[in-house]
Amino acid sequence: MIAGIDIAQLVAMLMVASTPILLAATGELVAEKAGVLNLGVEGMMIMGAIGGFAGAVVTGSPALGFAAGAMAGAGMALLFAFLTQVLLSNQVATGLALTLFGLGLSALLGQSYQGIKPPATEKLTFGPLTDLPVLGPVLFNHDWVVYLSLALVAGVGLFLSRSRAGLILRAVGESHDAAHALGYPVVAVRVAALAFGGALAGLGGAYLSLVRVPQWAEGMTAGAGWIALAIVVFASWKPGRVLIGAYLFGGVTVLQLRLQAAGFAIPVQLLSMAPYLITIAVLVIISARHRRGAQVAPASLGRVFHASR
Repeated sequence: MIAGIDIAQLVAMLMVASTPILLAATGELVAEKAGVLNLGVEGMMIMGAIGGFAGAVVTGSPALGFAAGAMAGAGMALLFAFLTQVLLSNQVATGLALTLFGLGLSALLGQSYQGIKPPATEKLTFGPLTDLPVLGPVLFNHDWVVYLSLALVAGVGLFLSRSRAGLILRAVGESHDAAHALGYPVVAVRVAALAFGGALAGLGGAYLSLVRVPQWAEGMTAGAGWIALAIVVFASWKPGRVLIGAYLFGGVTVLQLRLQAAGFAIPVQLLSMAPYLITIAVLVIISARHRRGAQVAPASLGRVFHASR
């Protein structure tokens, strides 16, 4: 314990606070690796939040609530895919519109769910491991979504670097014309990547409303989708750095709350700004240190693919 703050408890809270952003950033990483810039992450997350909350309240099952949240996010992503990959609309403008649409629709759908508590998401039990000092609360006292988010980061990293399907996805992101010439279905690959990214963003939003802040509140994502987008860029499109960036943001967020609770004489406004400022500053430094030889953005990122060419 340092200055009245339990470090083990702080790290455990960090993992919980980071999970929504980690899920959304991991999904967006896959979409951008396929060459699609989806600025609608915030809209997908907020729709996942209300979809997951409503699903859990109606069915009484948190697992079905998470499934509903993932489907809500995937549905928003598929709408984006139809507009940008089929109708060839501008990806930046469509993504911004998707965010505004999600924020407005979620506020409308969530009016009847205010003040309701969702069913609790139980933590996994690891027997005696849970009672271990330090390691118990840090590693063995979380719900299944926390462990799933870590597994997804590892799985996405292996998928992109070790599998044939991952190679095809990266080829589409680097040069969609060359991939098309080789016979790869560019549009199908991008739609699948967007659906996966939307499902993870929706799952992250559901985690916000079912676990992180177990209630529904309009606009409760509070910019988490934009932070996820920034983390992907500053992490140089690498899953490992996405994990570091998400946990950094979550750690600073939790720390500022603990500092307030411990009674430190620091202006509340400065503490509220700290997670965003420190996350961006540190990730910019990491990106600058690895600029030479670092992996840059996928070459086809944000570019429109015309199958007729």
